[in-house]
Amino acid sequence: MSQFNQRTRFIFDDFPVRGLHVQLQEVWQHIVSRKHYPIAIRRALGELLAAGGLLSSNLKLDGTLIVQVQGQGVLKMLVVEATSERTVRATARWDESVHVADDADLSTLLGDNSVFVLTVQPKDGEPWQGVVPLEGGSIASMLMHYMARSEQLQTHIALAADDSSVGGLLLQKLPEQELNPAAWEHITTLAETLTANELLHLDAQNVLYRLFHETPPRVFDAENLEFACTCSRGKVSDMLLMLGGEEIGAAVAEEGSITVDCDFCNEQYTFDETDVNALFGMDIVAAVKNKVN
Repeated sequence: MSQFNQRTRFIFDDFPVRGLHVQLQEVWQHIVSRKHYPIAIRRALGELLAAGGLLSSNLKLDGTLIVQVQGQGVLKMLVVEATSERTVRATARWDESVHVADDADLSTLLGDNSVFVLTVQPKDGEPWQGVVPLEGGSIASMLMHYMARSEQLQTHIALAADDSSVGGLLLQKLPEQELNPAAWEHITTLAETLTANELLHLDAQNVLYRLFHETPPRVFDAENLEFACTCSRGKVSDMLLMLGGEEIGAAVAEEGSITVDCDFCNEQYTFDETDVNALFGMDIVAAVKNKVN
């Protein structure tokens, strides 16, 4: 795996502050190759992907962290899923009939009453979800507001995305420890000098040296992140069963088959009359046709 698909943890021995750096290239290029995203939406999705890569490092159990931004404007949803197995996937939904300006900002795209949703879905157990109104005009500022409100931890986040790469840097005060305000200001002031270009194209070692060479943090071994989609024909079958035989049978009777696209990887799952009859254990298409007649 490339060094540009990695997440790196670090901690300052002189201050109660921890940090994370993430950079994804091939993973991001794979995601954007699956769907034609407008530039502004692609940029926002890339920043959220970097954020998901950062935040999922705190998963303490086997499961998935789902980070969503939901809006009522042209942009309906951004969603990133990151797992404890160090895989990620991401997608966006928007009104594809509307032209999106390349420089459109996030607040304009989302419209009024937009929200940030964070869900932790354990493999075994009940999910936990937090929902807060969106505050801030960028993914980074939105997440910093969320951290201040929900976890009450001082947090600095920088995110960047372009066509080929996404990057992120997170600094956070360690919980239940005293931090000198001047020390926090010093560290975050240095972090604010990091440019988007550096975040996108420098690896963790070079970023951390550039920012903190006077008080270097302790850096841990990098973790590889990979793209993986959890869609499957079996999961689509379960969804069709939930929709019910009457609805599915009617669709197949009219169209000859039904096709479901995965939003994340664009994989298509097609079920014809034979497939749905086998799925429901009866000639559901004939039953629907007889009911109509």
